[in-house]
Amino acid sequence: MAFSLLYVISNRNFFNLHIYMSTQKGTIGVTTENIFPVIKKFLYSDHEIFLRELVSNAIDATNKLKTLSSFGEYKGELGEMNVKVTVDKEAGTLTVSDHGIGMTAEDIDKYINQIAFSGAEEFLAKYKDKAENIIGHFGLGFYSAFMVAKKVEIRTLSYKDGAEAVCWSCDGSPEYEMTPIEKDGRGTDIVLYIDDDNKEFLEQARIDTLLKKYCRFLPVPVISGKEQEWKDGKYVDTDKDKVINDTEPAWTKKPADLTDDDYRKFYHELYPGQEDPLFWIHLNVDYPFTLTGILYFPKIKNNIDVTRNRIQLYCNQVFVTDSVEGVVPEFMMLMQGVIDSPDIPLNVSRSYLQSDSAVKKISTYITRKVADRLEEIFKNNRDDYEKKWDDIKLFIEYGMLTDEKFAERAMKFVLVKDTADKYYTLEEYKALIEANQTDKDGNIIYLYTTDPVAQYNYINAASDKGYSVLVMDGQLDSHFIGLLEQKLEKSHFVRVDSDVIDNLIRKEDKKTADLTPEQRNILTTLFKSQIPPVEKAEFLVSFEALASDAAPLVITQNEYMRRMKDMAAMQPGMSFYGELPDSYNLIVNTEHTLIKEIRDNAEKAIGEKVAPVSSEIEKKNAEITAIRDAAKDGKMGDDDTKKTSDLEAEVNKLRAEETKTISDYAAGQEKVRQLIDLALLGNGLLKGQDLSGFIKRSIKML
Repeated sequence: MAFSLLYVISNRNFFNLHIYMSTQKGTIGVTTENIFPVIKKFLYSDHEIFLRELVSNAIDATNKLKTLSSFGEYKGELGEMNVKVTVDKEAGTLTVSDHGIGMTAEDIDKYINQIAFSGAEEFLAKYKDKAENIIGHFGLGFYSAFMVAKKVEIRTLSYKDGAEAVCWSCDGSPEYEMTPIEKDGRGTDIVLYIDDDNKEFLEQARIDTLLKKYCRFLPVPVISGKEQEWKDGKYVDTDKDKVINDTEPAWTKKPADLTDDDYRKFYHELYPGQEDPLFWIHLNVDYPFTLTGILYFPKIKNNIDVTRNRIQLYCNQVFVTDSVEGVVPEFMMLMQGVIDSPDIPLNVSRSYLQSDSAVKKISTYITRKVADRLEEIFKNNRDDYEKKWDDIKLFIEYGMLTDEKFAERAMKFVLVKDTADKYYTLEEYKALIEANQTDKDGNIIYLYTTDPVAQYNYINAASDKGYSVLVMDGQLDSHFIGLLEQKLEKSHFVRVDSDVIDNLIRKEDKKTADLTPEQRNILTTLFKSQIPPVEKAEFLVSFEALASDAAPLVITQNEYMRRMKDMAAMQPGMSFYGELPDSYNLIVNTEHTLIKEIRDNAEKAIGEKVAPVSSEIEKKNAEITAIRDAAKDGKMGDDDTKKTSDLEAEVNKLRAEETKTISDYAAGQEKVRQLIDLALLGNGLLKGQDLSGFIKRSIKML
C-alpha cells in the first residue's frame, strides 16, 4: 500500500529530528469535506478488512525496525517484537499496537494529514464503482479505520533518538488535533473508538475470527487476548498471551527443509478433517516475478465441484482473497493450497486480476509447474502414479479440456485404463491396438465402455474378437473423448454397445441382409409391435446378416446422439439434446436359426393376408408419386391435390390394416416377445411389470 500509515514510513530514510511542539490543530489536506463519508461508503465492500489493514501496517513497522537494526542503523534493544490487538468493551475501543519504528509529528503531518487526491470529483467519478482500486493507490489503508470508528487516535513514539511522543486524533471530519504526550517505549498504538453501528468489533470472538482469517500466517507474532483453560465447568483466561498466527508457515521454508509429514501437517492446518492429499507442488520463483506457495492435489470425488475457496491468495503472508479465478487457470480450482506473491497487491478486483500482465505470467508459470510435477511423478514413480490415477484423472481431463497449453503437455502423461485394469499412455495404447483395431478405411477404432457391468455382453463379444476395450466412466469422459479424437490422427472412439461387433471395426464391406421387401415389412412390424414401452426411449428395427452363432437380437445405442445427451447433462446450453428420448436400434440377426424360423412361420401364417394389402399399398404409393411428378414446377392443381389426399388416406387405412394383422399374430408369439425381453434385459431396459411378465413366461416355457 503505497501511502498507508506505516508502510510508507518503513520505506523512508528519516533525518534525526527533534520536534518540540505544543498542541497543533489543522485540516487534513483533502479537497473536499466529504472525504470521510466517501471512505466509509466506497473504500471497501466489506468493513471487516480494516483490521487486516491496521495489523499489516503494524507488521511493516516492526519489520522495518528489525531491518534497521540488522544494518546497524538502529542500535537500541529490539525487545518484544510483536503486534497486539486489544479489545476494551467497556471503553468501546479496539487498539492495534506495535513496537516498530514509530512516527514523529513531521511524519504524521506528511503521511496522515496529506491524502494524495487530485480532486474529489475525479476521485468519485473514477473509483466509486471500483472500490478495490482505491486502496494501495492512494494510501488509504489507515483510513479504513473510519469505516467502523467514530474517532481514531494515533499514539506514537519514533525510534529516533530524542523523538517526542505525539497523539493525533480525528473524529471523522477533515479536522484533526495533534498534541505531545507521554508514551512508554517506541512504536504506535492505533486506538479506534468503535461507532454504534459496528459494536460487533468489540467482541473478542469476532476479532479472533478476523485475525485467523487475515493474519494467521503473518511473519510477526500477533497477540489477541489470553489463552484459556477449562476450570470450574467453563473456559477462563490464563495469564498467557494468545498468539493467533504461525510466523513461519511451510510455504516460506525451503523444500529441502520440509518432510512429507510437514507438508501433510500444513495441509491439515489449512483444511481440517480432510483426507491426506495425493501429492503437492512447492512453488518458489523470484524472477520475473516473486512467487511462493504450496498447491495440493486433494482426492476428488467423481463430480466437478469447483469450490471457490480451495486456494488462498496471500501478499507477503497477508491474506488477500480466496477467489483466485484470475490468478490460476480454471481447472486448478480443483486444487487446494496457498499462493503468496508481493506482485499482487493486497486489494484486487476480479477485473484487475484478469487484465494485469504480472498475474497472467503467474498463471502461466503455475500451469507449467503443475505439468512439470505431474510429468516428474509419472516418470520417476509410474506405479504410484497409476495407483493415484483414478483420483487425479478428473483434474487432468478438466485441465486438458480448458487449457490448450496444459493439454499439449499432458498428452505425455495422461493415462487410459482398459477393462483388465491396465493403464497405458496414449502412445502405448495406440501401439497395442493399431494392428488389430484398424478398420478397412485406415482409422484406428478405440472401443470403450461407460459401465463394464451393464455392457458386459458387448465387452465379451469384443474380447472374443481379440479387441481391447477402454473404461471411460468419468463425468468428463464424453467431452474428453471428443478432445482425443481431435488430437489423435485417424482415430475414432466408439462405445462398445453402439453397434454389433462386426460393424464397430469394419474389416470388409457390410453383408446385406437377404430379405424380400415383404419379409422385411412383416419382420419389422412383428418385432416393433412387441417392444414394451420404455420411458424416454425410442426403438428402430434394423436387419443385419451377422454370424449364425451371434445373438438373434442385439440392442445398440446411436453413438452421436448418446454423446450429445451425455454432454447436455453437463452443459445447459445443450438442453435440446437432453430433452430428446434415448435412441436405440433393435438389430435383428437374419442369419440366426430362431429368426429364420420366426420369419418362415410368419410368412406361412399371415403371408397370404398381408401380401395383397402390401401390393395395394405399393400400387397407391406409385399413383401418388406419378401425380406429383407430373405437376408443373412442383405445384399441383386442386383436383390433383384432392386425389393425392384421398390416396394417402387410403394408404394409411391399408397400412393400419396390415399392421393390425401382423401385430395380432405377433401377440400370440411368445418366442418373439421372449427374444425382445432378453435383449432389453441385457441392456438394463426391462423393468417393473414387463420384467415380472418375462420371468413368468420363462418359467412357463421351461
